Amino acid sequence: MGFVLALFAATLTGLSGCASNSDQGAEVTELTLYSGRSEEFIAPFLAEWEAQSGITLNIRYGDSAELAAQILEEGSNSPADLFLSQDAGSLGAVSEAGLFTQLGDEIATLIPATYHAANRNWVGVTGRARVFAYAPDRLKVFPQSVTDLTKSEYKNQIGIAPTNASFQAFLTALIENRGIDFSKNWLKGLQDNGVKIYAKNSTIVEAIDKGEISIGLVNHYYTWEVSEGLGRAINVKNGFFKSGDLGNMINVSGVGVFASSKKQAAAEDLINFLTSADVQENFVSDTHEYSLIPGATAPTDVPTLNQIGAPTIDLNTLKNIKQAQDLLIEVGLL
Repeated sequence: MGFVLALFAATLTGLSGCASNSDQGAEVTELTLYSGRSEEFIAPFLAEWEAQSGITLNIRYGDSAELAAQILEEGSNSPADLFLSQDAGSLGAVSEAGLFTQLGDEIATLIPATYHAANRNWVGVTGRARVFAYAPDRLKVFPQSVTDLTKSEYKNQIGIAPTNASFQAFLTALIENRGIDFSKNWLKGLQDNGVKIYAKNSTIVEAIDKGEISIGLVNHYYTWEVSEGLGRAINVKNGFFKSGDLGNMINVSGVGVFASSKKQAAAEDLINFLTSADVQENFVSDTHEYSLIPGATAPTDVPTLNQIGAPTIDLNTLKNIKQAQDLLIEVGLL
């Protein structure tokens, strides 16, 4: 991926120096990582770190919300050293339970405070903007707000993925900002409007391309991901709501280290690797996600983070993801 070897050499030197002090004097040979990030896209980055550090990663992949629930059940007995999540809500739920250790100021130094927990129990790794993906030849009226999707012009044309952690994080933000009753009525309005349910964001984009639906709520990079996977241009574009609308929410993938881990220094080294300037640049080019480093280049065909018109949301408030899950169960979407 074109990473800078000098950076790796410095990283390795730092790892060997700190592991002997912070990791109980034993040489670290492996770490256990729970990853809510897709294996297809995060695995190459993790493999690069393994090759350079000499440390083997035992990785359990899964949905971020499901992994968070498992971690909460395991508690301090979790075998994992780190949790890499696709959204801040899942990280917040684990942090709220007191299972993460506080990360020092020397960890992820390039990432602004906006994109990590207030107590630095987790830090952001990449940015992802919520968008409405749409078929440009079929969508005649662009919604100005996510709440417009309950209107008749979108009947039987909308797709959502209620089991997806990113959708649940958005719903959590909606509850925090507009209240539980408003959020419940919005979900019921979508149901009454014939909303179609999909397992994940990529299947929503595929459904738009196939003509099954005309619009869907996803993260910005899925239009690129599906096009890359199919090896062709697709009949799907990203759209943004009016400036400040909750539908334009910027969430982050992020990572935390478990307080119960005996290998915290090595785990922190992995975080520094993922948040380094060169690796952040490769996230933009290789996965189409946003770098969280101020002034970084945006992925192709999308505006910069500052140009999106995102609402002001404290990512720490997304920790109450269970409330969103309970609401989805109540209305029959989970």
